[in-house]
Amino acid sequence: MTGNAHHRPLILLTGATGYVGGRLLAALEAAGRRVRCLARRPEHLAGRVGSGTEIVAGDVLDPDSLVRALAGVGVAYYLVHSMGSTGDFERDDRIAAEAFAHACRTAGVQRIIYLGGLGSGPGLSSHLRSRQEVGRMLRESGVPTIEFRASIVIGSGSLSFEMVRTLVNRLPVMVTPRWVHVLAQPIAIEDLVDYLARAIDVPLPQSEVFEIGGGDRVSYAGIMQEYARQRGLRRVMIPVPVLSPWLSARWLGLVTPLYARVGRKLLDSVRHPTVVEDPRALEAFPVRPRGIREAIARALRMEDHEFAQTRWSDALSAQGEIGGRAGVRYRSRLVDSRTRRVGCSRSAAFTPIRRIGGAVGWYYGDVLWTVRGFLDLLVGGVGTRRGRRDPEHLLVGDVVDFWRVEAVEPDARLVLRAEMKLPGRAWLQFEVDPDGDGAVIRQTAIFDPVGLAGLLYWYALSPVHGFVFRGMLAGIARAAVQGSPDRPTAG
Repeated sequence: MTGNAHHRPLILLTGATGYVGGRLLAALEAAGRRVRCLARRPEHLAGRVGSGTEIVAGDVLDPDSLVRALAGVGVAYYLVHSMGSTGDFERDDRIAAEAFAHACRTAGVQRIIYLGGLGSGPGLSSHLRSRQEVGRMLRESGVPTIEFRASIVIGSGSLSFEMVRTLVNRLPVMVTPRWVHVLAQPIAIEDLVDYLARAIDVPLPQSEVFEIGGGDRVSYAGIMQEYARQRGLRRVMIPVPVLSPWLSARWLGLVTPLYARVGRKLLDSVRHPTVVEDPRALEAFPVRPRGIREAIARALRMEDHEFAQTRWSDALSAQGEIGGRAGVRYRSRLVDSRTRRVGCSRSAAFTPIRRIGGAVGWYYGDVLWTVRGFLDLLVGGVGTRRGRRDPEHLLVGDVVDFWRVEAVEPDARLVLRAEMKLPGRAWLQFEVDPDGDGAVIRQTAIFDPVGLAGLLYWYALSPVHGFVFRGMLAGIARAAVQGSPDRPTAG
């Protein structure tokens, strides 16, 4: 790649809806790169990409779609794997990698960048073995390939970090099997993305494998201890010699049900050390990865900001878990998400949402909201007496009764964060999407419980939440239709 092509190749990004891919997409766009995203469900990326980024429908298991997606591409990121699938994920990974490698070679792609996993030696887990086999297939494709091998990723929302956060927050006493004490080299998500982004321009005379990790070698137990220290929590760990990764996965499924499907495959990977043995990445890249203390501190600082920017309902629908049910778990949080279609414009559907609270009220159960505010005052909270600054318009930071505006997008999205006294943290989010000649309103209540008291609070009030949230959404839909110029009927 020379001249302008060296600096401005068209980039194909697979896995843009994933954790790492989504953050890499933002970094590439911020750097002014030309990006094309391959997605099985393009609608999940709509509204999340910059104006200069393309979205193409396709699947790495569909060779015809890869031909279309790779046309004119200079650099291709391969950030997909099948760990969460219920079938033979090794076979699926192998077929997908072969199709992608062949399509890249045929299309004249000049560089492939792949993210795999650290680990070596006999008895490697099926998960790591599959990731490394994919890397080998890409390197042998005839297209120069950079394969990164990374250990645990630390960042707000990463699977490993959320497992640590959930376990430490919920369990004052933990039994810790042997694998918890095996050494790893966790890398902060920011450093991982930095490596991936810089891989576009690093000199590459031939395919290379780069082992990357953070500044410290530490076990899962060490990560949990550091997290507990920064959160001011006292936790007791009791080592036991018998809890295998298989049993650990079953136990983890009881404590954090979201991880049950990938638990065994992930935990299989931590039986052996995942540390950097070849330091050439530090010579080839100007990245100086941070240590575990700084990585966790940054994840905690960024947690609320990133949460405010996250479309929780989209993430839930990708898991197939919405369906309007209360008590759905996402990471360690609990979610009640509901949708309602209305036969009016997006703007009309959002109007009652931006007017919520204050003199207008909450569209259902205002007496219950008033009682909740009074109880909040009794325990030293702010209650609902604050009202709101403006009856029609909201800005980030505005007060709405005992909520505060965390994010607002005109005619599209409103996120309120609770400021009442709670055994945890809570958000109320509204989204409106166009739908043919109407719109869909999505209302999502999210609760981040602290300890057993938080869980008891959520489940004890679930019946009340059920009819209040259902009635509130119906009231908003009714107000949207009644306020619409042509007053169509609700769908």
